[in-house]
Amino acid sequence: MNITILGIESSCDDTSAAVLRNNVLLSNVIASQAVHVKYGGVIPELASRAHQQNIVPVVDTALREAGIAASEVDAIAFTRGPGLVGSLLVGVSFAKGLSIARNIPLVEVNHLQGHILSHFIDLPDRELPHPGFPFLALLVSGGHTQIVRVDSPLEMEIIGTTIDDAAGEAFDKCAKVMGLPYPGGPVIDRLAKEGDPGAFRFARPRIEGLDYSFSGLKTSFLYTLRDRVAENPDFIERHKADLCASLQHTVVSILLDKLVKASKQTGIRDIAIAGGVSANSGLRDGIVAEGEKRGWRTFLPEFKFTTDNAAMIAMAGYHRYRAGLFSSLDVAPEARLEEL
Repeated sequence: MNITILGIESSCDDTSAAVLRNNVLLSNVIASQAVHVKYGGVIPELASRAHQQNIVPVVDTALREAGIAASEVDAIAFTRGPGLVGSLLVGVSFAKGLSIARNIPLVEVNHLQGHILSHFIDLPDRELPHPGFPFLALLVSGGHTQIVRVDSPLEMEIIGTTIDDAAGEAFDKCAKVMGLPYPGGPVIDRLAKEGDPGAFRFARPRIEGLDYSFSGLKTSFLYTLRDRVAENPDFIERHKADLCASLQHTVVSILLDKLVKASKQTGIRDIAIAGGVSANSGLRDGIVAEGEKRGWRTFLPEFKFTTDNAAMIAMAGYHRYRAGLFSSLDVAPEARLEEL
């Protein structure tokens, strides 16, 4: 039996809607918000207002591109959290309204689960590689850095997490200090290709177990800039590529060291990465190299599934629909919906 899911994602600054039939993606529409660039970060009030403007045309476009009428949708999957409450509220409210108007069941989705389950989306013209269960997922985004053991689409356990800053935050904050535009991660990735990853050495955390820390690295980076700029005001401009390459190399090494440790402890060799930072070329190359060295099967998401998108929400919603996990109309968005 075919199951058609309409996914809605509005957790931060991207308004997205997607249509999935079983695990095959029929459409995935994203409206990004350029208004935040000049502020160097997402402004929650501006984000929620932009979602209000975008949600109707984005959903309408997704349905039309999929060739699906609203009456053919079996369930509406929406992001309940984590994220910005004002942004989440727009998506949750729209999903409720459409559910009432069309008598369509609701399925709430944890945004982080969506990132992980994006690895099970197929395209109309081809099947994509899927990890087997159990697998380890390194979930790396602007706000989250986690190692997750995934035993099934509905059984996930966080076995390692950051105790302070996330990897994406470290990239963005260091980029801002160098005067790079927001978001800083992609700019650092681009400049790193032109630099020497061994040019500078930054502090590495000494955290027991599988947890991460990036605040010390960030502080070390800032002190390096402060001291060098005091000696030479043109230091950042002259060494920008090397700074980016060294920063990226350090972040990737920290991420992969813990992932290797997690694989050894669990014996799991199917390894996937997910989240916005999974688009980083250094991380993608690094996990492939580690996989070849250690006999892993590695899984990299398509670039269009690394950022926030409704396709991954629809995919997670599909599995929850099959399990009969529906939401009531009194469901509310949750900014810190951390439990997987």
